[in-house]
Amino acid sequence: MNRHRETKWLSLGAIAVAFGLIAAACGDSGSTTAATDTTQAPATTAATATTAGAEAATTTAAPGILSECESPIVIQSDWFPESEHGAVYNLVGDGYTVDTDNLIVKGNLVVQGQDTGVDIEIRTGGPGIGFQPVDSQMYTDTDIDLGFLATETQLLLHDDAPTVSVIAPLDKSPQMIMWDPATYPDVKTIADLKPLGVTINVFGGGTFGPVLANEGVIDPDQLDQSYDGSPARFIAAQGSIAQQGFASAEPFQYENVFQDWAKPVAFQLIHDAGLQVYISSLGVRERDLEPMAPCLEQLVPVIQQSIVDFYANPDHANSIIIDAVEKFGSFWTYDQPLADFSVKAQLDLGLASNGPNDTVGDMIPERVQQVIDEVVAAVPDAPTDVSAADISTNRFIDPSIGLP
Repeated sequence: MNRHRETKWLSLGAIAVAFGLIAAACGDSGSTTAATDTTQAPATTAATATTAGAEAATTTAAPGILSECESPIVIQSDWFPESEHGAVYNLVGDGYTVDTDNLIVKGNLVVQGQDTGVDIEIRTGGPGIGFQPVDSQMYTDTDIDLGFLATETQLLLHDDAPTVSVIAPLDKSPQMIMWDPATYPDVKTIADLKPLGVTINVFGGGTFGPVLANEGVIDPDQLDQSYDGSPARFIAAQGSIAQQGFASAEPFQYENVFQDWAKPVAFQLIHDAGLQVYISSLGVRERDLEPMAPCLEQLVPVIQQSIVDFYANPDHANSIIIDAVEKFGSFWTYDQPLADFSVKAQLDLGLASNGPNDTVGDMIPERVQQVIDEVVAAVPDAPTDVSAADISTNRFIDPSIGLP
C-alpha cells in the first residue's frame, strides 16, 4: 500500500482544526499516542517490546560526544520507518528494541560504532500519532525533542505550533506527480499535462496543488482531491490520469509490486516543477531553541555525519527499518528491494545531496523564503508575517561535513 501523506499537505484550516482538537483531547502532555499491537511479543520479553539483535555488536564508548544532551533523545517521525529516514535510524545501535504497541524504536545512540552513552527513541508518525501533523504533536507531547517537519506545514502552523528546523537530511522532497509514459509519450514535465487536461489525483487539502495552479504550471480544474493512497484508481484508469506519489518508492512499487500494473511510470518532482520545500527536516519547538542550543551544537553535526555514513553504507539502518516495520505488523510494508531502490533513487535524483555547496544538511534561506512567498500567494489565510529565519536555521551546521 502507498504511504498516506496527507498530514504533510493539509490546508491551513484543516491543520488548525486538527491542532485544536488534539490539544483539547490530550490533557497529559507527556503521553504518547498508542497504536493497536498486532503482533504477539515473545514470552521472554516485555509485553509491548521485542528485542532485536540478540548478538549485539560490541561498540567502543565515546563519552562526551553528546554530553550536553539529555537521554533519551526523542525524535518524532512523520511516517512509518523508511529509507528516507535512514540517517536517523543509522544512529540506533544493534541492541535496539521495538515497541509494537506504540510504534517506537529505542536503542543506544551510536556514532560510527561508538556508543555515545545517550539513548535514542524514534516514534512513528502517521497512524502512530493519529495522522496529526508532527508540529502539532510536538506541542501535545513535550517529551519529543525533535520532529520531522516540512517547510510549508511549518508556515501554516506557525501561529499555533511554531517550530524551527535545524537540519535537512534530504535536500529535495521526494514528492512527485507521475503518469503513464505509454499513454502520454510526449509528456516530460508536470506542465505538459496542462494542455492535455489530464486529471491529477491528489490528497485533499494539499498545498502543492494550489501553488502549482497559482503559478500556472497546472490548471486548478485538473486537481482531483480524492486520492486515498491506494494504487486502485490509477490502475483502474489504465493510464488516463496522473497521480501524486514519492519518487523514492512508487516507481519501484508500480513496476515490481503492483502486478495489475507491472510497468514503468514517468514522473517529475514537485521540487523541479517549482515548489522547493524541505521535507522531513529535523526541528525543535521555537521556545526550546535556546535551551536546547548546547545539545544541538553537538547533535546536529552528529546527524550530518550519519547522513554521510548512511549513504556510504545503508545496510545497518535499513535492517532496523525493515525489522521494525515487520514487527509493527501494520498495513505499511517495507522490504529489502524497496529499501535498496529508495537509497539509489535518493542519490540518483539528488534528493540526498549537498545542494549548491559542499555541506550536507544545511538549508538555503532564500529557498525557504521562496516557499513561504509561494504558499502565502496561493493559500488563503496563510500567515503573512513569517520569514525564513523564523522557521529554519543553519546555526548548528558544521560546514565541513558533506557528502563526497
